[in-house]
Amino acid sequence: MRFKLALAALAVLSTAPGCVGKGKYNALAAEAENLDNRLKEEKLSREALEAKIKELEELKAALEQDKEALSTRLATSESRLTASAAERSALERKNEELKALNDELAKNTRRLAEAKEALEKRSSEYENLAQSLKQEISDGKIQLSELQGRMTVQLKDKILFASGSTRVGKEGQEALVKIADALKSVQGRIIRVEGHTDDVPTDKNGPFPSNWELSLARSMAVVRALQDAGVDPTVLSAAGYGQYQPIAANDSAENRSRNRRIEIVLAAKAGGR
Repeated sequence: MRFKLALAALAVLSTAPGCVGKGKYNALAAEAENLDNRLKEEKLSREALEAKIKELEELKAALEQDKEALSTRLATSESRLTASAAERSALERKNEELKALNDELAKNTRRLAEAKEALEKRSSEYENLAQSLKQEISDGKIQLSELQGRMTVQLKDKILFASGSTRVGKEGQEALVKIADALKSVQGRIIRVEGHTDDVPTDKNGPFPSNWELSLARSMAVVRALQDAGVDPTVLSAAGYGQYQPIAANDSAENRSRNRRIEIVLAAKAGGR
């Protein structure tokens, strides 16, 4: 809902003279629509899980009724001396089949319930992070998103680093301390810091021969800052992607600025939910 309101606000701003440039308005509208779509996908995923659980519960109840009826028939058959051994054997086999099916159904019901619980837990973690970083998000320093269990905290590189530098500045340190405080309570996740650049080449004779080295050096600087702020180092890792995973075309200063970013990704540990 809040993203629909954001789109409406953007539409109003686009009609006010001199308020927002067309290029910036289009970029902001695309971002708002993308986030709105992500929330819709997450909502549909939760609704699908709940519908599947309800369907399985109804099937389980029907199977239990069939089992009870067969058990009654089996007891009646055993009480009759005239009941044939073949009929009794067939009923026993059917009863065992129903028992095995019921056990499998119970396992699937538990799995779906666990999946639903994990989905709700992810949403709770997202809300906790959003609340912890409310001011930074409001100030435009941080963008927070969640899609299919993957949460991402995105920071523009100018908040963290001076041009061409890999040393985290004062403003960046303050932001990372707030992020670290929020991450300390997160359980069952790995935290991967990903560095991204625009497509402007670096000085090959400088300390970073290419954007690969620059992006990795910056992500490693953020990892060290998070560790220094108290985040468990066993869940931290760093990755550099250079200019090869842009979120906008490198065709303007504004878009290149969007591509120069640090993303802190929270994903489930291997073997976990």
